[in-house]
Order: sequence, then structure tokens, then C-alpha cells
Amino acid sequence: MRVASRLCCRWPMPDRAPPEPGSVAASTFLPYGRQEIGDADIKAVVEALVGNWLTTGPRVAEFEQAFARHCGAPEGVAVNSGTAALHCAMRAVGVGPGDEVIAPAITFAASANAAIYEGATPVFADVEPGTLLIDPASVAARITSRTKAIVAVDYAGQPADYDALYALAKARGIRVVADACHSPGATYKGWKSGTLADISCFSFHPVKHLTTCEGGMCTTGDAEMAAHMRRFRNHGIDSDHRAREASGAHVYDMAELGYNYRLPDVQCALGLSQLKRLNGWIAARQQVAAWYDAAFEELPRVMPLHTHADRTHARHLYVVRLPPDISRDKVFASLRAAGIGANVHYAPVYLHSYYQARGYRAGLCPAAEQASREILTLPLFPAMSQADVQRVVEALTTATA
Repeated sequence: MRVASRLCCRWPMPDRAPPEPGSVAASTFLPYGRQEIGDADIKAVVEALVGNWLTTGPRVAEFEQAFARHCGAPEGVAVNSGTAALHCAMRAVGVGPGDEVIAPAITFAASANAAIYEGATPVFADVEPGTLLIDPASVAARITSRTKAIVAVDYAGQPADYDALYALAKARGIRVVADACHSPGATYKGWKSGTLADISCFSFHPVKHLTTCEGGMCTTGDAEMAAHMRRFRNHGIDSDHRAREASGAHVYDMAELGYNYRLPDVQCALGLSQLKRLNGWIAARQQVAAWYDAAFEELPRVMPLHTHADRTHARHLYVVRLPPDISRDKVFASLRAAGIGANVHYAPVYLHSYYQARGYRAGLCPAAEQASREILTLPLFPAMSQADVQRVVEALTTATA
């Protein structure tokens, strides 16, 4: 089948709508993140569409193995979102009713919600002010006899302090789960993201480093947990349709209550194609971040987050902090008016109305709450040019003057 030639499609994210009529033209709007889809991606998807399998076919295992190899992990389990990956991880490490799961206050809600899905209670730890990574000292203060797992979020693309977290967890029989949705390609003391925890969870949402439209992956060194997650993503059933067809069998058993978290072959085809360019995209992100870093040396009131010397940063987000005497929300509005798609990542999870209705209150994590009033996410994606960065810097300089 012939596919129309297209050098590269770079569409704005649908949840970051272009400006309203009369404002900055959509053609000049610079979103905070943007996917890249090229001819090879389109060809791979079309080949999957006209093949024999649209779901639970051969490309699923192929993608799992390729991504796990990229991370240096023995096992990969593909699922249909990063949230599903976190839920699979909670089930695989045995989280259940009555348990507590510690997660950082500054993260996307799914990092904590996954514990609730299994009947557990999220306990929020504060963050390091300079990095917004989970603070091991705060984790230590929140561990109880009910703590079952710690979710370490690799915020913005920098790995958390896994040695410190394991020092707290190992002697107590607590599992460590990495929310690595921001950090494919990052390293911690020479170890790759995807190998740093009992289970590491990744997202392939369009704004991430590679995309399958929606999708996710769990990596682990534990074959039993990997088998458990494969069953859990398939309604708790011990085999999938392709495996039964290959064996000529029709009988299957639902061993536990699971979910339909399968990632279709078509999306795995896209993921396999994108994976070939992942290293180059990470390098491009790091270059964009380096341009920002150099520019902000001349703008002392804009403070980029700190990167630890023993880690490499995958640069999913470029986040800066503004001084308390500057209104972050006014700067945000000024940048948006100038066609700069600034964003904020994130408000503390427990300040969302769902958590407030369940008894969580402000004051739990002072460093996180202070940071959430000062942080601003600037555009960062591989196709950005140095001129794009200069445009952002000039707009931010004007807004903070």
C-alpha cells in the first residue's frame, strides 16, 4: 500500500489548544511539548493495519523486548498508558487494602491514584526544593508499619535518589516503584532508567520522549512480576487470543480480576519505529536545555532546577522557579499572550478537590506547596531551534522585568 509522502508531521498537542481567534496566530504558537511523526512511522503503522493482527499480535512482544533492551532491563510489559503501567506495578508488588504508598507531592495525579485503585492510601512526601525530586528525609519521616511501596518520580527527566530510597526500603521489606514516565534515557550513577527500581513505569503519551499515541511500559528484572503484569493487563486471564490460536486451544482461565490494559499491535508498530530515534531526540532535548541554561546565566531572577552530578537528565520538561515577589500567574499569562505555550507541572496532588474531599489538607508538604506557586514549564521538544529558545527567553525577560 502506498503512503502519501510526508517529511514530518509536528502537530500541536490537542490538550494544549492553539490561541483563540484574534490572539497570536496558531502558526506562531510555540507549545510546551510536541510529538514528531515521520514517513517511517506512517509506513510502520500502515503495515500493521493491513497485517493479520491489530491487537495482541507479534509486535507487542517485539516492542516489549526492544524497549527493555534499550533500558538494559530483562523484562518489558507493554500496556495502554503510563497510568496503566503504574496500576500494574501496584498489583505486582502486592499493594492492597490497608496498605500505604508513599509518593511525592509534586507529580501527575496518576502516581498516587494507582495506589487508590488497589485500595491503598497515598501518603505524600515533600520534595527537594532545588530539584523537586522526592526528598528521602521526608520519606523516612512518613514510613509506618503499613508502608508497602515508595513511588519515586523522576521529575522532569532526572532520576530520584534511588540509593537513599533503597536504604530506607530494603530492610523494611518495602518495594520501590519508579515513575520513570519523564526519564527514558536518563542515568543514575551509571545505571539506566528502567533498571533503578523493582518495577519502572514509562509513558508513551504524545508529549513524552516517544509516542504510541497513548501507551506505557513496565520494566523489571523479576520474571514472576512481569508474568503477573501480563496477566493483569489481560483481564487476569492466563493466555491471550494469539497464544491460544498458535496452540490450537480454546480453553483459558481467569486467575484473578484484571483489566483490559492491552496495547494494540498498531500502536506497538509506531513505538518500534519511534524507538529507533529515541537517542537522537534525547540528545536534541539536552541541547535545547543547554541553550536555556546558558541564557539564564544572564537572567539571575529565573532559576532553572538543579541537576545532580551523579545523574544524566532526559529533559522531558524544562522547569524554572521565579522569585516569590514575581507573580508566576502573571508571567504565565504574559507568555501565553506572546504565543509561548508555558505550563505548570504540578500543583501538589493532595490539593486537588478529590483529595481534599477525602481529608487531605494544605500544609502537608511545605516545600512542594511553595514551589508550586513559583514554577513554570517552558517549551522543550526536539524540533526546537536556538532561535525558538531565544524567543522564549526574550519573552520571559520582558515578563519578569
